[in-house]
Amino acid sequence: MDNGFFKSLEKKTGVNMKEVIELANSLQNANFKDEKTVRGVIKRVSQIANKQVPKEMEDKIVNSIVSGKEKLDFNTISKMMNKGK
Repeated sequence: MDNGFFKSLEKKTGVNMKEVIELANSLQNANFKDEKTVRGVIKRVSQIANKQVPKEMEDKIVNSIVSGKEKLDFNTISKMMNKGK
């Protein structure tokens, strides 16, 4: 991918693309039926996005993903986090 593209995206969002890519790579073989794994992913995404996730919202996200109601992807987590506003 074009390095200029990442720089532009980082400037617009304030999100470090290297961290996003590292997170995405770490998710490839993760067990999303494991609550501890899912909580770790949520915490990492919130750190990268520099956004706090209230405990109640974290619990809802974890329950939805571990139960299989939702797929774990950035779009799902983002939507769920924004509902909590």
